[in-house]
Amino acid sequence: MSKAEIIKRPIEKVGSDIKRSAWSAVIESLALIVLGILFIILQETMVRVLAYIIGIFFIVKGGFQIVTYFMEKGQNDFFNNNLLSGVVAILIGVAALVVGEDIATVFRVILGIIIIYESLTRINTALKLASANIDTWKYILIVALLILVIGIFITFDSGAVITLIGWMMILTGVIGIIGDVMFIQHVNSLVERLTKE
Repeated sequence: MSKAEIIKRPIEKVGSDIKRSAWSAVIESLALIVLGILFIILQETMVRVLAYIIGIFFIVKGGFQIVTYFMEKGQNDFFNNNLLSGVVAILIGVAALVVGEDIATVFRVILGIIIIYESLTRINTALKLASANIDTWKYILIVALLILVIGIFITFDSGAVITLIGWMMILTGVIGIIGDVMFIQHVNSLVERLTKE
């Protein structure tokens, strides 16, 4: 096997890993679109279901952490904070179940922060593509900035109702898919360029 082939194989594996990660992002965007449609169609029901899911999740998580604390008691107690974090998690879970539909406000902020995070990762990707002289970095950056604006709007606009959140989720998903597909299309050219150098 030639030296060029030895170098080429790891680069091709990296390219394959990048594409797999990008396709995972496409699937996440599709899930966001489906969730957005459900929010528009089943507004009150979705908020109630969301409150129950969050509540039960934190209660189960908290219970597990408390059990783990007593199982590990006496071993590395200095670093064992499971009792405290378990109690806090249960309190969060109970609050979610009690507050119920008002959790929509909390969810709106959490969703906005998640969308902002997604946009920042895409901005990072665009900057990396720019440093590799891949022309589509500009389009991916524009898409990322649009997602960032949506995330900021959802996070800070207290008047963003469930329907609007649903539409924003759909729009974010669609924009995300467009950006990810464009990125996937140019991974091969990036791999080819690196293997030729």
